[in-house]
Amino acid sequence: MGTPEFSLPSLRRLISAGYEIPLVITRPDKPKGRGKKLTPPPVKVEGKKIGLKVIQPNRLKDESFLSLLKKEAPELIVVVAYGKILPPEVFRFPPLGTVNLHPSLLPKYRGAAPINWAIINGERETGVTTILMDEGMDSGDILLSRKVTIGDEETAPELERRLAEEGAKLLISTIEGIRNGTITPTPQDHSQATFAPMLTKEEGVIDWRLPARNIVNRIRGLLPWPTAYSFFRGRLMKFLKGRVFPLSVPLSKRKPGEILIIDRRLIVAAGGGEGVEVLKLKPEGRKEMDSSSFINGYRPRPGESFTPTP
Repeated sequence: MGTPEFSLPSLRRLISAGYEIPLVITRPDKPKGRGKKLTPPPVKVEGKKIGLKVIQPNRLKDESFLSLLKKEAPELIVVVAYGKILPPEVFRFPPLGTVNLHPSLLPKYRGAAPINWAIINGERETGVTTILMDEGMDSGDILLSRKVTIGDEETAPELERRLAEEGAKLLISTIEGIRNGTITPTPQDHSQATFAPMLTKEEGVIDWRLPARNIVNRIRGLLPWPTAYSFFRGRLMKFLKGRVFPLSVPLSKRKPGEILIIDRRLIVAAGGGEGVEVLKLKPEGRKEMDSSSFINGYRPRPGESFTPTP
């Protein structure tokens, strides 16, 4: 059971490891783009290419779906970013249980956006964890976990790709351990749980009063959506890449959000006497550009600022 790109390495490794997959379950096709064309999820495309049976139930409690599940009689269900809560009658059905691969070191960062929030919060490491599913949200007993260091400039999409590969390897080790009886499930310490809620567009608004490091972490962690953004001359500007820039004492007095051009570099004053050097940004309705293109095209005047509202 899986839906997005993150699920694909796990599906491929299950196939290459020789496991029989009688059924692939993914989310229904969704309208995308300006034309709202129905687009199949990546797992459907991959499953069909491999020649697997793929279904897309609208409701997991429908009798027709439950009957099909019973007919296939799986020993084990594997869930990798399926994107929907499973009812007990599904995850309790297989004799070996239902294994979920989660991209964090549980019990930290339970929820929908663990990769994004780990970067936003300035974590130096994260990881992947396999658990036995229960009624809670990512709260089941831990089977295996593996730590992964987060790069200083690594973005959420970059980290996601690495965790997908590491998670796929961990998943195979987990299944082998379950079949061999060498894994003992360990209850999570629920008192240590933290949560990674679904991102909203409002999360992207940059508060330039924050320390520069916090802002840079948000730029990295809010990709690909909603992205970190501000407004310049009433137009929305999405920030795609930046780094901390120490300001000299005279310049540190500038108001948060004020634009400074230093040695042809685009610097934005932040809190804590530092600045953010903007390396890539995307004006609304235009292609992404580097800082030089922004400076040459917009020619920001002394005292102009990026603002949280138009």
